Amino acid sequence: MLKSVGKRLTITVAALTTLVGTAAAVAPQAQAAGTTEYVYSNAMHRNVPVRIIDGGGGKAKPTLYLLDGLRAPRNNSGWLIETDVDRYMAGKGTNVAIPFGGGGSFYTDWERRDPKLGLNKWETFLTKELPAYMKRKHNSDNRRNGVAGLSMSGTAALNLASRHSNFYKAVASYSGYPTVTMPGFTQGIMASVAEMGGNPMNMWGVYPAGEWFANDPFLSAGNLAGKRVYVSSGTGVGSKYDASLTPGNPAFNPTKFAQMVPLEVAASTSSQLYIARLQTVPGVRLTTHITPDGAHWWDYWQARFKESWRTTFRPAFF
Repeated sequence: MLKSVGKRLTITVAALTTLVGTAAAVAPQAQAAGTTEYVYSNAMHRNVPVRIIDGGGGKAKPTLYLLDGLRAPRNNSGWLIETDVDRYMAGKGTNVAIPFGGGGSFYTDWERRDPKLGLNKWETFLTKELPAYMKRKHNSDNRRNGVAGLSMSGTAALNLASRHSNFYKAVASYSGYPTVTMPGFTQGIMASVAEMGGNPMNMWGVYPAGEWFANDPFLSAGNLAGKRVYVSSGTGVGSKYDASLTPGNPAFNPTKFAQMVPLEVAASTSSQLYIARLQTVPGVRLTTHITPDGAHWWDYWQARFKESWRTTFRPAFF
């Protein structure tokens, strides 16, 4: 598998570098479950809006943190705009926290304030400040925690889970790029930050110095021993969800194909390399879903989220 993946590496990382910023939430928001609450972050010196679906009941509950993609809006989330995940999770005995914002941030603690993207201390917020709020206001037990994300935040979710393995019991990445410091992927991540107007040097410093290697899920995969991990991606050949991405179909849209499919091909390359690495880690309870679908989009991620709930998060929590 690694040999065949390697043959595609040059093409896919080039696609990632030039196109990683194209996927965005554009549909109007449906009525969503849960409430939007404002959680003050001392680290970022501001209130962060968070959509919270309370798990209900009087007992202490697990909490699933659900992260948005590269173009995450400040006052909404693609998970709420594009999927029914919030309603799907209602009544499942689990708190769900969906923070708004974080576009281009990789949900990490930046080394410096950025002139465009501001003060980003998302790792601190997600692993300390927000969990303290969830325990205080929503009876989270802060013991059964999970984190999930797509594309940019798929990378972030795996990074957070690896860096804070005592905090998370389960993690899921949908079409993420967990090979952060492999040639091409580093440049792709830099390009995605720049696409959002940020300076990637302000994030983890000047590559190969700074914090780049400390934030590479591939390198820290050993920290996930004993955890439940879900990794999915499409290989980029058409889509059962969207006829416009399937060559030969009357509805085929070559422009849309060029924008979305290379992103998923790159995600597949990175995810499969990461899967091979995880398979060498003792005790990892790994679920994977690699398919021919090429949609780097929310319909694919919605389906994969629901699968990860059944295979990964629910077994880790209950």
